Amino acid sequence: MFANLTANETPRSAFLRVFGAVAIALALLLNMASGAHAQSSAPCTTRTRMVEQLGGRYAETPIAMGLATNGGLVELFTSNDGATWTVIVTVPGGQSCIVAAGESWQDRRQIAQGPEV
Repeated sequence: MFANLTANETPRSAFLRVFGAVAIALALLLNMASGAHAQSSAPCTTRTRMVEQLGGRYAETPIAMGLATNGGLVELFTSNDGATWTVIVTVPGGQSCIVAAGESWQDRRQIAQGPEV
């Protein structure tokens, strides 16, 4: 995905470009759901509770965020070692829902810079 960097594109801008594309896709999916958050099968709660749960259970903290076109806040949480990651969307009313989660998150900026000395 990042192998097609242009001469002027840094790994950071490539990451932001890809994250932006993911945020747009998530916003489209949320719009298709017609705002029926209570009917979705995604785990949802208040943002405060969601942050507590992700931090307590998985040691995840937010590393990136963006505003979706529908007004939702899209956030990416990861653990420090990248073992787990979660994407949540918080709607203007305050409800947060998990829209994606997984393992083995890799920050492309760190990969491009090499190991810390």
